[in-house]
Amino acid sequence: MDILFSVLPIVILIYLMTKKNSVPSYKALPFVALLLYAIKLIYFESDPNQINAAVIDGLLTAWTPLLIVWGAILLFKTMEHSGGMDIVRAWLNSISDNKVAQLMIVAWAFGFMIEGASGFGTPAMLAAPILVGMGFPLVRVAIVTLIMNSVPVSFGAVGTPTWFGLGQLGLSHEQILEIGFKTTIIHSAAALFIPPIALLFVVSRQEVKRNLLFVYLSIFSCIMPYVILGKFTYEFPALLGGMVGLFLTVFLAHKGVGLAPAGLEEARAPSHAPAPAQLVKALFPLWGVIVILGLTRIPQLGLKGLLRSATPAWDVHLGSLADLSFSASGVVSLKNIFGTASTWKHELLYVPSLIPFFLVSFIAFVVFKMGKAVRKQVLSETYAQMKRPIQALLGALVFVELLKIGGDQASTKIIGNAFADLVGTSWQYFASYLGALGAFFAGSNTVSNLTFGGVQESIALSLELNRTTILSLQSVGGAMGNMVCINNIVAVCAVIGLTDKEGYIMKRNVIPMILYGIIAAIVSVFI
Repeated sequence: MDILFSVLPIVILIYLMTKKNSVPSYKALPFVALLLYAIKLIYFESDPNQINAAVIDGLLTAWTPLLIVWGAILLFKTMEHSGGMDIVRAWLNSISDNKVAQLMIVAWAFGFMIEGASGFGTPAMLAAPILVGMGFPLVRVAIVTLIMNSVPVSFGAVGTPTWFGLGQLGLSHEQILEIGFKTTIIHSAAALFIPPIALLFVVSRQEVKRNLLFVYLSIFSCIMPYVILGKFTYEFPALLGGMVGLFLTVFLAHKGVGLAPAGLEEARAPSHAPAPAQLVKALFPLWGVIVILGLTRIPQLGLKGLLRSATPAWDVHLGSLADLSFSASGVVSLKNIFGTASTWKHELLYVPSLIPFFLVSFIAFVVFKMGKAVRKQVLSETYAQMKRPIQALLGALVFVELLKIGGDQASTKIIGNAFADLVGTSWQYFASYLGALGAFFAGSNTVSNLTFGGVQESIALSLELNRTTILSLQSVGGAMGNMVCINNIVAVCAVIGLTDKEGYIMKRNVIPMILYGIIAAIVSVFI
């Protein structure tokens, strides 16, 4: 019965979002959150204070992804209304008219680099509007960008899912490094299959086949430095691997290496590249974001520690509600929510929302000399596009927090242990799917690792499986779960203005995700 009541809200959520007349996420998520709230109180007889603290935690935590999505939308609305996006599209079209090349440059290599710098689902949010602007269909763009944003995810935001998500287990530096290296190997094996499959959702099989050499050259240009770096660091494989890969992919596409000549049906008028100075200015919002992310994510520069400093500068006791504190670097935290151990923290200046998205957008208003009427239009369109995602993400994060609470009675632990009991010593063949389930819940590889890392470790020890291999499978699973996680699907749809298609996208993306897990299981046998 514990297992039944633990999985029931998840089953209902999946059904509501994938049935023929699907329920949109902004309605389905709050509904299942309310259902789980009732189950925790009535069936599991959980402490009401703990339950309500989890609700407060979820409602507040939701503003981290919400502000990031809001900032990403604002950035691209700014580029769109300034005319900068037209110049970027012209530049990308001038590199190559080949659709496969365009998809590999934007969705694969560009997304790979952005994931390494930022994480938080940012790559798909940045790549999707560019591809839509180049004429690709909305739904197919959402699918391809979500599938492509999987291989680099375990090292997103300068390795946060690995060093932070698994670092809470008390592992040594050497063990985390070993997990990271094994993770790069598994991801790289999957990369031989996943990008070509993603392309098939947008272009024909014949187009992929004709340009397969270029596709694999682009894949290897990212994953070769990715694996090499993974041997020495768990922070920079995705960021530096993506930078190398993007440079090489653009170079190869420009030279036409591995690309089939366009057929008569594909021929278009030649596209002229914009002037270099014009392009640099048009790209300011993008390179401005990348530069600021790099400056604030590399620990050696000192800004990262400064922006994340949580030393309280001001404390307020809110009675039985919580203890509120603010640090000089903008870190806001609540402790002892409703007298429980529940805490919440938001790093206002470090989370990629105010800095860099909002900051760069406001600077771009000046750079592009946008008038008051245009600025007002940008802000109003951005807000209009955020209304439904706000409801969806508030429901999603409350749902996530309720799933995690309860100690041994937590739904996540009950489900995880049920999986282990079901498959026994064959666990390594299924370990990645538990990580994917965590990402589906939380929309984050980091949160998946935090939630299920301990479960995976205990299963590995009890079944005498290799601990670092099982934990690398957990991290890979959390990354591949990005394809189907609710938060990312909602975020991408919001950025490109796509409504009521979340369930449709989820059903399509689950197939490559399952394949990803099979590849991960096979590779784990050899490592």
